[in-house]
Amino acid sequence: MKDIEISIAAARVNSKMTQKEFADKIGVSLATVTNWEKGKTEPDASQLRVISKLSGIPMDYIFIPKES
Repeated sequence: MKDIEISIAAARVNSKMTQKEFADKIGVSLATVTNWEKGKTEPDASQLRVISKLSGIPMDYIFIPKES
């Protein structure tokens, strides 16, 4: 089990970006980032790699919230 899990929102905040800036850097819409942060959808592997690179957080520490 991981010691630390970071949410998509925390990864974005770590990147010091607004949702819009983050979306633009990843190449997705603002709505997509909003849905990720709300746990409605998840980034694919290539998007997760970009999120990891932008935030400086290793991919395996980024937590994707699951709907209950």
